Amino acid sequence: MPAEKRQLNLNLFIYPGGHHEAGWRYKDSAPERVLDISYYQELAKKAEASKFDALFFADGPALADNIRYASRFRLEPLTWISALAAVTERIGFIATASTTYNEPYNLARLFASFDHLSGGRAGWNIVTTGDASAALNFGFDRHPTHADRYERAGEFVDVVTKLWDSWEDDALIANRESGIFADTDKIHPINHIGKYHRVKGPLTLPRSPQGRPVYVQAGSSEDGRSFASRYAEAIFTAHQTLGNAQEFYSDIKARVKSVGRNPDHVKVLPGISPFIGSTEAEARALHDDFFERERFDEEYSRLRAGWVRDKPDECQPDLFAC
Repeated sequence: MPAEKRQLNLNLFIYPGGHHEAGWRYKDSAPERVLDISYYQELAKKAEASKFDALFFADGPALADNIRYASRFRLEPLTWISALAAVTERIGFIATASTTYNEPYNLARLFASFDHLSGGRAGWNIVTTGDASAALNFGFDRHPTHADRYERAGEFVDVVTKLWDSWEDDALIANRESGIFADTDKIHPINHIGKYHRVKGPLTLPRSPQGRPVYVQAGSSEDGRSFASRYAEAIFTAHQTLGNAQEFYSDIKARVKSVGRNPDHVKVLPGISPFIGSTEAEARALHDDFFERERFDEEYSRLRAGWVRDKPDECQPDLFAC
């Protein structure tokens, strides 16, 4: 039998200053351009010309504590990708947005608007926000627990999905002769009343070209994997060993199948940060150059932050200390 043909999906994960903490210090970097939209427009056009499927944008609603030594601030993703969609034609855009620190109706409008204006190129990286300090930026005394955040996320996604479906495909008529602009029999309130949200609907604009954004997820915890198996069409992940990556892949595919979805319809997107040179020696020299620019105190802070994210509730008594 002929070998099965598989399509490779490539996404460019743009991080201001680069993913490596010392990337902005490299001699050929341009840290002065991290707030210059033309820089990102150039990257978007190059990625599109190189046949990449999408650009991926992380986000977080709190300033990273290692900003002293690394470029870790965030541009607001939907504003960001709107400027990039204007100079590209086909490439998709995956924007991160939190279900913990947003409201469903507002986020549904934002993504639907972008999907219309970009001609159907929106993707939503669904996150619950792991940074406990974000709570203090939104008037909350405590960051919700891990389990509560994922429970809210499930209801949140259900609500926005209903909002994106509140206009039927052919509800917009715009018939000059009859004078009928929209068929109101095909525009429906959702009347959602749940544990976390009360939303009447319908949405303020017609169904977008895709109907809704592509659902992307990046959590690897037990709750994250279960959530991804229910909703995600693509899952971003990064592992340090081949064995861990294979275990994650097999587990996700099994979970997707167990909830009645087709595992072939869920893409697993492994993250890599390559060092590229004309020869292996050049690539290794570049790697060494980057790591020689790291600071021990900054690396310690990053490791500690990773430990805190694994034990989020241990920081609840004093968010400012986390």
